[in-house]
Amino acid sequence: MKILMVLTSHDTLGDTGHKTGFWLEEFASPYYAFRDAGAELVLASPKGGQPPLDPNSEQPDFQTAATERFRQDEQAQRELASTVRLDEVAEADFDAVFYPGGHGPLWDLAESSTSIALIEAFDRADKPISFVCHAPGVLRHVKGADGAPLIEGRRVTGFTNGEEAGVGLSDVVPFLIEDEFIRLGARYEKGEDWQSFSVEDGRLITGQNPVSSEAVAEALLKRLA
Repeated sequence: MKILMVLTSHDTLGDTGHKTGFWLEEFASPYYAFRDAGAELVLASPKGGQPPLDPNSEQPDFQTAATERFRQDEQAQRELASTVRLDEVAEADFDAVFYPGGHGPLWDLAESSTSIALIEAFDRADKPISFVCHAPGVLRHVKGADGAPLIEGRRVTGFTNGEEAGVGLSDVVPFLIEDEFIRLGARYEKGEDWQSFSVEDGRLITGQNPVSSEAVAEALLKRLA
């Protein structure tokens, strides 16, 4: 069982002057779920090397057993610091793909032709594709085999308008996932803000927010079992 984890390389939060990147919990919880299940993991990002960590994800309120484990895990830290370039990986080498969120993916991975083609390759190969929090936004330009948006008519979730308003970034992000998915004809679903909520539509698995990351990882592992 070999899983590709794709992280953002984008570290600028619009024109706010603040930093962004990937969200630690959304990487750490799935990373250990996969590793503890015996999966072989490869970490990739558009630029390769160390992906930027959203500094807000290091605040005490957002720490979990998985994030604390990561801080004590030199192997995991080395793997994260040396991600391979996204254009150097191929769908054929993996059984599934997982994208952690954080706001970064809305800027780079959502517009990356390399990421779009990779997801489309996984879809055509009938392999599980999974995304959590802001990472579902990378699906906005992904097409199905019929040329229509991949998420058109399909059950999906992602960071809600209410959650984006809650962190004060509704006018900063390049697009709102909830609005964009509805515009694209997806069957967008959501749970309560800040509560774990995930959706499966065939091999497409999405989670709403950071605390949904473990549920998405477990759903992916069940698909691979």
